[in-house]
Amino acid sequence: MTSERRFYGWKLIFFLWLLDFLNIGFPLYGGAVINTYMLREISMSRSAFGLGFSILNFFAGTSSILVGASIVRWGIRQTFAIGSALLLAGALWLSLFASRPWHYWLGFGVLIATGINFGTIIPAATAVTRWFSRYRGRAMAVTLSASGVAGLFVSRLLNGVLTANGGNWRKGWTIVAGVSVLSSIIAFLFVKERPEDLGQLVDGGVGNEQSAGGRAGNPLVTDFPWEPRQAYKTLPYWMILVGAVACQFPFFFFTAHWLLHLKGAGIQSADATLAMGLFTLGTVFGRLIGGLLMDRMIARFAFMLGFFCYFLGSFLAIRVSVDALWIAYGAAILYGIAFGWTFICLNTITGHYYGPVAFPKLSGMMLVLAALFCSPAGYLGGKIYDLHHSYKISFELNSALAAIGIFALFFARMPTPPEAGIPLSERSRASTQKNWLGD
Repeated sequence: MTSERRFYGWKLIFFLWLLDFLNIGFPLYGGAVINTYMLREISMSRSAFGLGFSILNFFAGTSSILVGASIVRWGIRQTFAIGSALLLAGALWLSLFASRPWHYWLGFGVLIATGINFGTIIPAATAVTRWFSRYRGRAMAVTLSASGVAGLFVSRLLNGVLTANGGNWRKGWTIVAGVSVLSSIIAFLFVKERPEDLGQLVDGGVGNEQSAGGRAGNPLVTDFPWEPRQAYKTLPYWMILVGAVACQFPFFFFTAHWLLHLKGAGIQSADATLAMGLFTLGTVFGRLIGGLLMDRMIARFAFMLGFFCYFLGSFLAIRVSVDALWIAYGAAILYGIAFGWTFICLNTITGHYYGPVAFPKLSGMMLVLAALFCSPAGYLGGKIYDLHHSYKISFELNSALAAIGIFALFFARMPTPPEAGIPLSERSRASTQKNWLGD
């Protein structure tokens, strides 16, 4: 058995963290800053500006099924490479050619979005799911915390660069193009598909003894080799989808309109950028909290707890004032914690319930369906502002979605593996009778 000290999984986590840092921190969080400067040159309404984020969210979601298929067909490393190529194309398009709103929608909304999806969450989460079981929650949290760290530093870095060069936003997208090349090199050199490829075991071979219940010594994680078609027939999968919508819709709205909301309240650009950085820093703490809880308690309850931060965050966001910056900072941190927490739970619960083999397709389909509901968030937020000159209703809508997510996840108990001769409806009824530790 390979010793835990030589286990490559934790080294892989570092490189996955670095890829997430580069491939989402620069084009998404950095792009959100760059686009506010672009808005000075390419005139458009708030709804048209928000439409760019809605298109981004739509393509980031709908391309997920292609990402899952790419992982199954070509592997994780090649999927990362495709993402880097798309990010390079989108950044160069925006840097060299963008001069009209539709150029912005195509470059940022389509190319950048698809590149982010191929180069971040699904391949990274698939790698974590393959390499870890007992430590999956914390490994997922560490891996996907990188974007939050990147958001804090990259947004301030790019804002400083753009301020220093007179708001030349095209230079900002040139920087993103260079980063995409670096990420492709890292993926090619250091990403490994499975522990078996290196003669190793999941979790480094620690704690993988089979339990009598058919789970790998861990009552929180299934050991049944689910197939996607079987998972689609279970109620928990669709309740998790509701949780996915409740998790991502407020995030998509927030990234599109938070800076504009703060500036509209009279908050200076530097302070608004700091608040955006605190939001991304909050996602780091949220991811770590969610990951640790997923390794220690029933997945659906860990998921549900994260939504309560959206309630308090929305309450504060509505009351943002230039005379009390702590309110803006507090709202940003709480929104970050809420998203980071629930997002880690969303990605981990699918692996816990259905296993690593089915994970790429199940996660891809989940994000596709969630995108159909969440992608209008940026546009709707802008439209609500255009009609009411306020984001109050949008934050109230986010709170309502959080409540719906909590309600749905109450029914997302761990599904019972299919058994020959037992109808699915009977298995589902049996699974709903399980208690906290029998989930």
